[in-house]
Amino acid sequence: MSDGKASTSSEVDFVVVGSGLGGLSAGALLAKYGYDVTVCESHYHPGGCAHGFEIKDKNSDDIFKFDAGPSLWAGMSEPSTNPLRQVMDAVGAQVEWKKYDGWGVYFPDGYFRFNVGPSDQAGGFEDVIRKFGGPGGSIQEWKKLQEIIKPLILACTTFPPMALRADLGVLKTLSKYLPTFLSFGPAAATINGPFSAVMKQAGIREGTFLWRWLDYLSFALSGLLADGTICAAVSYTLGDLHRKGSLLDYPVGGSGAVCEALVQAMERNGGKLLLKTPVQEILIKDGRAAGVITKGGDTILARKGVISNVPVWSLPKLLPDEYSTFSFGGLWQENHNTRGLKEDLKKTPQTESFMHLHLGTPDLDIHYTVINEWESGIDAPGNMIVISIPTVLDPSLAPPGKHVVHAYTAGNEPYDLFEGMDRNSDKYKQLKKERAEVLYKAVEKVIPDLRDRIQVELVGSPLTHERYLRRPQGTYGPAWRAGKNLFPGPGLAKVPGLLCCGDSVFPGIGVPAVAASGLTAANSMVSVGEHVELFLRGGW
Repeated sequence: MSDGKASTSSEVDFVVVGSGLGGLSAGALLAKYGYDVTVCESHYHPGGCAHGFEIKDKNSDDIFKFDAGPSLWAGMSEPSTNPLRQVMDAVGAQVEWKKYDGWGVYFPDGYFRFNVGPSDQAGGFEDVIRKFGGPGGSIQEWKKLQEIIKPLILACTTFPPMALRADLGVLKTLSKYLPTFLSFGPAAATINGPFSAVMKQAGIREGTFLWRWLDYLSFALSGLLADGTICAAVSYTLGDLHRKGSLLDYPVGGSGAVCEALVQAMERNGGKLLLKTPVQEILIKDGRAAGVITKGGDTILARKGVISNVPVWSLPKLLPDEYSTFSFGGLWQENHNTRGLKEDLKKTPQTESFMHLHLGTPDLDIHYTVINEWESGIDAPGNMIVISIPTVLDPSLAPPGKHVVHAYTAGNEPYDLFEGMDRNSDKYKQLKKERAEVLYKAVEKVIPDLRDRIQVELVGSPLTHERYLRRPQGTYGPAWRAGKNLFPGPGLAKVPGLLCCGDSVFPGIGVPAVAASGLTAANSMVSVGEHVELFLRGGW
């Protein structure tokens, strides 16, 4: 028990542990299916890594609204194959979106603006290649790459994400699409391999501008370079960025608005979100996941199942060391030891963490990427920085005439520099200041007099990531390498009635991927008939 309150017990159909975009997608869909759902979230904001927050200036009444995580959105402002958009359409979650057409890139050879849309249009990516490509990274190799990935893009978009589920019922929900998918033959077979294999097939040489650019895109997607990122993810992204009419999106109100829209949709359909409610244990009864016990001592029983949206390294703490199943009318008991499973889950490889810089300052692009140097690799500590200035599109996030800036090292900050440090110590504060300097220098490429303009400043370290986002060691996510390992499916815990979602399971890291994992888990918890009915109702 905590806070001196007597523990209580309640019962619902499903409990979802964690309200990241995967958990919210699962919870909102299950509520749409008509089930009684409760989502338990340890933080005081929903959304996990995608939550938003407000900071008030200590010296004035000015309030600045920041994104904690994702800043680049695509395929959201209109119906698309983006899994999150399909979830929001299915549950009736409404968000206003602003559109824009590219971002600025500072790198060792200069500066260019990356414009989305066909690469051969005026100002398109082919102009960038002509200027910076050099030998072995020319228009010819780029065009060959586009030809190679064309069937891959079609294969990736053959199945509407809403048709996905993780049991044999998928044969029915995907049946009408399978002939088309299989018609792609060898192309379909390469989808789960590393994207670098396709780059080599196109004749792109390592060390060239084009190779490094594709390494950058891969790293931004997965936290791994092209030799570790699955072909499907990069092919889909390239297809989306370079299609005719392509635009990028930003949610009015910030990323938190997306989370709130999913929460509201879930609550309209009878679901419930419990904030500041960390889960202590996932209950297993008669061999099935049967609910949760919160750290406050409350028991929430689940008649039909539990979905976990916690990182794979945190899941073992929620599972008992052993549980029993009964068969033959309860005459036979079989004991299951989960210690081996727990050790396997803990061994999941991790990407590195982040340094974050949130600033409130007094006309710019909404996004920039800064790459400091090529030689040590895109994934070297502090080498690639992403800068987001969302007030360019949504002025409501800051007082009139001012901007919010979110800069971060993208999954390349070592946790071990901070491990074990006291967050209140002068040593920690000094290290944060030192490690944030690369962020300041990056933003100064865009706003040269930045330090004279700062009104509000927040510096986040891997320890901040670990504490507030519940990410073990502040990690970006699992580092499963394409061609060597596959992300596990939602049943990775191997406990009946317990499915997982989020970036720890297939299809992996990123906003579309975690939404896909959430909808897959939710669809797998309901009957094929219910799934097909909702699917047909959505017009997919």
